[in-house]
Formats: sequence, C-alpha cells, structure tokens
Amino acid sequence: MLPLGWSRQFYRDVSVRQAVAWCYRGGSISAEPRINERIRVPEVRLVGPSGEQVGIVPLAKALELAQEYDLDLVEVAANARPPVCKLMDYGKFKYESAMKAREARKNQAHTVIKEMKLRPKIDPHDYDTKKGHVVRFLKQGDKVKITIMFRGREQSRPELGYRLLQRLAEDVQELGFIESNPKQDGRNMIMVLGPHKKKTEAMAEAREAQAARKAERQGGSSEAPAAADAPVEEASADTSAENAEA
Repeated sequence: MLPLGWSRQFYRDVSVRQAVAWCYRGGSISAEPRINERIRVPEVRLVGPSGEQVGIVPLAKALELAQEYDLDLVEVAANARPPVCKLMDYGKFKYESAMKAREARKNQAHTVIKEMKLRPKIDPHDYDTKKGHVVRFLKQGDKVKITIMFRGREQSRPELGYRLLQRLAEDVQELGFIESNPKQDGRNMIMVLGPHKKKTEAMAEAREAQAARKAERQGGSSEAPAAADAPVEEASADTSAENAEA
C-alpha cells in the first residue's frame, strides 16, 4: 500500500529522475553504431564494401564476410527490419567523419553584432578612429550597433545624434547599409549597420589574402640568397682577371 498522498505516478517520476541523474554521473548511452560482435540480431541486410546490395544474410555469415575482407561489420540503420549493416573500415570511417565535421565547423559562419559608442560632440580625430573600427567590422562581415550616448543637456537635442548617425552611415555606405534606423532608447540613440558581404564571403577573402601574404613572404625569402650570391660571383671574376694580368 502506498503512503498517504503518494501515487504510482510519483514513483514513475522518481525513476525518471534517477535515470537522468545516472546519465549525468557518466552512464550515458553511446551514440556510436554497433559493430561486429556488438550486433545482437539473428540476421541483417548486408551492404558490401563498394555499396553493392548483398541482401539479407545471417549475422554469422555477415561476420564471416567481414573477417574475409578484413573489414568491420557496422550497423548503419538500427531501426530497419532487419537492421542494415555495411562492410567498412570503421577506424577510417570515424577519422574521415571527424575531418568533415572539423571542416564544417571551420567554414561555419557566425554573424556577430559589434558595438561602437559615440558622443554627439565627438572630436574629429576620435570620429575617424571610431569609423575605422566600423569599417573593419563591416569588412569582416559583422553587424555593427552604433550607440550615441547623451548626457545632461544633450538629451534635449536628439537631432545631433541623428545627424551623426546619418553621417557615419554615408561614410561607410560602400561596405554596409542601415539595417535598423536610428531610434531613441532612453538616454541613447541606436542604429544598426549590416554588411553588404556575407560572413562566409568575408572569411573566404581573408583566407585568400592570408595565403597571398604567405606566398609573398616565401617568394621574398627564396630571392634573398640569390641576391647575396651575386657579389661573390663578381669577386671571383675580378680575381681571375688579376691572375690573367699577372
């Protein structure tokens, strides 16, 4: 008999919580496919090393073929009836999958929103510096959030901030566009600039530029020894001339 106020649902919830806690303690279920002797079914639908369909065969026969080809029997579709297994080099397969995932992460583009803060009465030199940062961010394919900070009596003249934002947008219009028009947010005025180039394009151009600089440095280092050898050849020519006169 259950204690007063308790129910069977309570016990089921406790069991689920215990199972989740067990997983967090390190007893997680493996996401890797079953291979070779770990496959526990009477028969499988076998796919050959080159992708050819062998058909439904007993598990023992599939393991025998795997040993004959010096390959692994890998379960590629566990939910099928019967499960689909393929003959492959599992170590090589895992390595290639890891390299593909690494390359995908490398080429993955995350658009970042940078922020630049200005004052309504900013100094011309400071404006040029801030604008240079905005240009760099847009070239990298990132969005830029421009914030004009008002203080004291400046809050009564929002047109100063609006004109400054419009000026900045015009100065960088070749690299970006106004994605979010200027709007007042308390003591600040905010505008968002978006890049014309996508993040992937900016990353590709950066890699090309880096490769070009690397090739240029390597080319310069290979020419340096040749230039250093030139005076030696001239010196040897002069020495032979002196010997001839003697």
